[in-house]
Amino acid sequence: MSVTNTTYSNPSKLLQRNETLFEGKNILVAGNMEDDYLLHLQSLANSSTFCFSDYRYFSALENKLTASTTLFTDNYQGEQQFDLLLIFIPKAKQEIQYLLANLTPHLKENADIILVGEKKCGIKSTGSLLEIYSDNINNIDSARHCSLLYCQLNKTVSPFKQNDWVKTYAIKVDDIELQICSLPGVFSHGELDKGTELLLQNLPQKLKGSLLDFGCGAGVMGCYIQKRFPELEIDMVDINAYALASAKLSLIKNKLNANVFASNVFSQIEKKYNTLLSNPPFHSGKKTNYIAAETFINQSPSHLKRGGTLSIVANKFLRYEPLLTESYTNLTISQQNNKFKVLTCLNK
Repeated sequence: MSVTNTTYSNPSKLLQRNETLFEGKNILVAGNMEDDYLLHLQSLANSSTFCFSDYRYFSALENKLTASTTLFTDNYQGEQQFDLLLIFIPKAKQEIQYLLANLTPHLKENADIILVGEKKCGIKSTGSLLEIYSDNINNIDSARHCSLLYCQLNKTVSPFKQNDWVKTYAIKVDDIELQICSLPGVFSHGELDKGTELLLQNLPQKLKGSLLDFGCGAGVMGCYIQKRFPELEIDMVDINAYALASAKLSLIKNKLNANVFASNVFSQIEKKYNTLLSNPPFHSGKKTNYIAAETFINQSPSHLKRGGTLSIVANKFLRYEPLLTESYTNLTISQQNNKFKVLTCLNK
């Protein structure tokens, strides 16, 4: 019997009550994995493969999950057939559907499928998503405002084609038109975010040298800037595997080039830029979370060349000004409307 670890998330604590489900199985795990319970889970299973879509947790756990296969991926394509699929449900229902479609083709006949998550993230309503995979879905346990849904795969699974899940939509900012590709779970999926639009409408007349698009999402800003300033060297980073895949698809769709890679804020970045640009993320799951934005702002001066600029767009209620004035002496609100503001700093 396992020892309860109070640092585990509530979904992980619920799994602790049902560990016999995993004993001796070849398990495939994906979704919103946010704690160290995976280290214990791998000890229960005969074999374990973990598919991370969040680079923060992948980079934190990759070297600890030594008995497992660990992947940072938007599209699992392994050849092993598994006895059990476990999904820690993400907040976006379309992302749950995407994970099920991507991963169920890698299951054996009558394999177990388990969804676990908090009620506030919609676990109660996700049972219907399992109906195309099984005739019998059960809520086998509930505790700590979480539920555990269980079924066995007894229906035919269609081969997975990622292109079927890509939503392509047109945007126009000023006189520049783009086709943006977006996978489920990516910020502002299928539409142009109004904050991003305001930031793009208020860029400097001339950008030169190198630019970092932090939290690139589906690649809207990076694609727009590359098309407007083709001589610019652009890096686009995000922690989300689906965002990075979408950004690459958007660049290809528009016949543009930029460097797209995973980075937990500046974790994979050593260079300095002429321009730092971001519509910084402030949500994590169902919670408001400013850590990434605060870290980005605090560390930005060491990644900005002298004379370089930092520009971010934010909801008006977000108080980034005090953070920015700790690092910069010349903060300006370069544009605002009734919902958003563009904050710009010069690195002297």
